[in-house]
Amino acid sequence: MGYEKSIEAFEAAFKVIPGGVDSPVRAFKSVGGTPPFIARGEGGYLYDIDGNSYIDYVQSWGPLIFGHNDADIKAAVLAAVENGLSFGAPTTIETELAIEIVGMFDTIDKVRFVSSGTEAVMSALRLARGFTGRDDIVKFTGCYHGHSDSLLVQAGSGAATFGNPSSPGVPADLTKHTLLAQYNNIESVKKCFADSEGIACVIIEPIAGNMGLVPATEEFLEGLRALCDEYGALLIFDEVMSGFRASLTGAQGISTVKPDMVTLGKVIGAGMPVGAFGARAEIMAMLSPEGPVYQAGTLSGNPVAMAAGLASLKKLKAAPGLYDELNSRAVKLMKGFEEAAAEAGLGLVTDTRGSMFGFFFSDKPIHSFEDALGNDTATFAKFHQGMLNEGVYLACSSFEAGFISTATSDEMIEATIAAARKVMQNLGK
Repeated sequence: MGYEKSIEAFEAAFKVIPGGVDSPVRAFKSVGGTPPFIARGEGGYLYDIDGNSYIDYVQSWGPLIFGHNDADIKAAVLAAVENGLSFGAPTTIETELAIEIVGMFDTIDKVRFVSSGTEAVMSALRLARGFTGRDDIVKFTGCYHGHSDSLLVQAGSGAATFGNPSSPGVPADLTKHTLLAQYNNIESVKKCFADSEGIACVIIEPIAGNMGLVPATEEFLEGLRALCDEYGALLIFDEVMSGFRASLTGAQGISTVKPDMVTLGKVIGAGMPVGAFGARAEIMAMLSPEGPVYQAGTLSGNPVAMAAGLASLKKLKAAPGLYDELNSRAVKLMKGFEEAAAEAGLGLVTDTRGSMFGFFFSDKPIHSFEDALGNDTATFAKFHQGMLNEGVYLACSSFEAGFISTATSDEMIEATIAAARKVMQNLGK
């Protein structure tokens, strides 16, 4: 494939945008090469400015469960645009979408919309602290909850529990209240509670998608629920990625464990910028203007984003067998990758949850970020480059999940497996 126009576009972008991109992973630094600049998407395909086409397994990092340019969602957006782009005032469509979400989740009585997953999590943490009157939070290494200051932390040295800033510009005073635990390791969480004078909440991706696809075990989630109940802390499920992706109600449609608060995004905007957080009425009543915990946003509840999300959720509700179908395709894809890797003499670990999938070039099971760090990132980079040249667009990091859409046909899956077999044979030589 030729990438001449994308190379020129990347060079032009680099002059006026830091790194040439508006979100770091898009720069392809972990996989090498130049990122294709996309001209349009249609169904399960992307088309770049050089005229190349790709089977797309990124789907805008999750929101497009019905693929690119879905006719129903597009019609809803265009109808909303006819009335205006933004009002900074209440609209009935916000209530309609809220009713849909509240009706799906038995853990949510009320929901507030924001403009991104980062904003949803940041606001949920503030509300948790305001509700409990405590400062400390527990998060897990490898789980990503957006780029707000208190969540950009890395593990401390030695046996330290408290995190240190992982980015310049983040004061240590802001991260000192963030305690780090190991995913799927309940003893590490118990240590956090023992070391803290007061934990407001534990926040977790119950199906992690930012260290690759690594689901939490049911036993681990049950342990978190028990600890939070024992100490009076809130349990927050960050389902910005897994919500409406792993099942209609995300991890809560798979696990019996119920959180106190939920953060959502991606699918509820169907490609438009959106996020949300919700909880039982008692917690949400602490939020301004009902209560003292302040949160606001000029574009929150944007009518165009609400229209896209409402159309998406209605389509999902109308297709009860959809997730089984999507999961069967995800399983087929991953089994094909496993067989291709075995033929090439490569170790490969895979997993799926609903329409989500993930794989690691590794010979060992992956249950935590520490495990994920041991995967062969060099082989992944070569595989990614090879697949891109074969017309398959995969997430440009070994630490990201992939996504199946309703527009991903069995023929696309088979073509992808054939491409993987070809590329892996070259890697295995």
